[in-house]
Amino acid sequence: MKTKLIYLLLAGTVFNACKDVLEENPDSYYSREDFFTSASNAEMGIIGIYNSLASIYGEKDGMVFPCSDDTYYVSGTTSDNTRRDISHYVVKPSNTWIENVWEGKYEEINRANYIISGIEGMTGYQDDDKLKALSAEARFLRAQAAFDLIRYWGDVPFKTNYSNGYESSYQPRTNREEVYDQVVEDLDFAKTYLAWANETSSPERATQGAARALLMRVWLTRAGYSLQANGKNTRPAERLRQEYFKAVIKEWEAFQGNGYHGFYENGYAELFKSFSAGTLNSKESLFEVAFLASKTKGCWGTHNGPLVDMPIISQSESKNFMGRATAMFRVVPEWKDFFEENDARRDVMVCTYSYKWDKNLYNHKKVEQKNKRNWYPGKWRREWMPTGYEDPNQTDVNYCMLRYADVVLMAAEAYNETSNTSKAWELLNQVRQRAGATPIAPAVNYQELLKAPKVYDLDFIDDSDEAGKFRTALYWERAFELAFEGQRKYDLIRWGVIKEALELFGGKTTVNESGLNYPAGKNFQKGKHELFPIPEDELQINYQLNGQNNPGY
Repeated sequence: MKTKLIYLLLAGTVFNACKDVLEENPDSYYSREDFFTSASNAEMGIIGIYNSLASIYGEKDGMVFPCSDDTYYVSGTTSDNTRRDISHYVVKPSNTWIENVWEGKYEEINRANYIISGIEGMTGYQDDDKLKALSAEARFLRAQAAFDLIRYWGDVPFKTNYSNGYESSYQPRTNREEVYDQVVEDLDFAKTYLAWANETSSPERATQGAARALLMRVWLTRAGYSLQANGKNTRPAERLRQEYFKAVIKEWEAFQGNGYHGFYENGYAELFKSFSAGTLNSKESLFEVAFLASKTKGCWGTHNGPLVDMPIISQSESKNFMGRATAMFRVVPEWKDFFEENDARRDVMVCTYSYKWDKNLYNHKKVEQKNKRNWYPGKWRREWMPTGYEDPNQTDVNYCMLRYADVVLMAAEAYNETSNTSKAWELLNQVRQRAGATPIAPAVNYQELLKAPKVYDLDFIDDSDEAGKFRTALYWERAFELAFEGQRKYDLIRWGVIKEALELFGGKTTVNESGLNYPAGKNFQKGKHELFPIPEDELQINYQLNGQNNPGY
């Protein structure tokens, strides 16, 4: 079992979080001079930054913001101004969850700004490796939040000094390339001063591997398509793209040189069972957002796992039974047939059963769901969790934001885009072999494994040469390996194929045969839905935005 990162509710210590995050006033309990006097105090401030992640990753960011892609969607199509509208691409600037995540990201950045300047202003900082490592953690977290702001909203207000009031918070948009430059600078600092993980490390704290993995993700995203203020999806010139891909390979070589990180020893299925069970492993899991149900709202495995009825029991019996799972999400069921029979990822990704409460058994009963509309994302499940959560609707299950298999596939993509496709196949096949899938040999089994009828033909990817064949393979492999983990939608956006992919799957899936239950392909508008709208309240309050929202909103 894991030892949880202890979340300090810092309202009474460092941070006094008011209704509006722009009104945060850390000086209400400690003056800067009093607080930044020791490494232990500085570390307490770092935990305060981590705490801001839990407030949004419990159900919004990580689950709903990356939905819908071509693997899953939110159940129900009635407008709710929260998760359904986001998933079905009918989101409006007044959406409350859009506002929550916007505020959460800026809270994370603002806290990081405060802590970074405080630590780096401490006496003896330049000669203190411990203080530099703490600043590196804060810079990792600032980079993580800033990167998400770019992916979600494009050009956004951004600064690296702390806001202690309204006027200092109001900023015009910053060109995303400038924000990217700061993200890279922060992650370069983080990878320099953070240690590599080892057997005793917790993935709930940033390490050098986490910084390098996030930097790989940043470089690949920066090399891809993104929606500009003029409504056009563009990507950098090829010269810059090649620089970015080579930067990805440089980080991969560092992973190889260190040699600690790798695949979970017990296999793919056991990896996800271990996440639900609360086991920490720092070998494959590079960075996790931590939850403690009694302190922070964790919903991993309840909202995004198979349905589990509320047990009809007395409160004193809760330790003996599974809690509830509301199952807000549905998997696109055709994915089950895309896998090979022997691929361990198939029955982890797609769950075809639920648990009903049986009053006669006085227990839950597993029920197979013949209606494919009731198949669920299966990577997190109540049956794999310990019983006895105080609140049956909450869990302590962490969100794994970065893991080694993703690093391998990112490196493979970069090798392919720098004309080393043979190395790319080698790495992709490492991921497949871990799962028990057949290695892909382009000249031998490409047609059998990656064309109809086994999978859909992807007319929007040119596979007339080997690099194109690899891009097709990567399209499928990143979904097979990483579905529901928060990256798929953003892969499709940076590849410039999200509209085509949503239309393809929406037009073929059985869940749309009796009503438009998965309407993403119909609703997605190119030149609009690659980004979220700036929240309505922010446009009204921040006069430096000039009332201008993202394209199409």
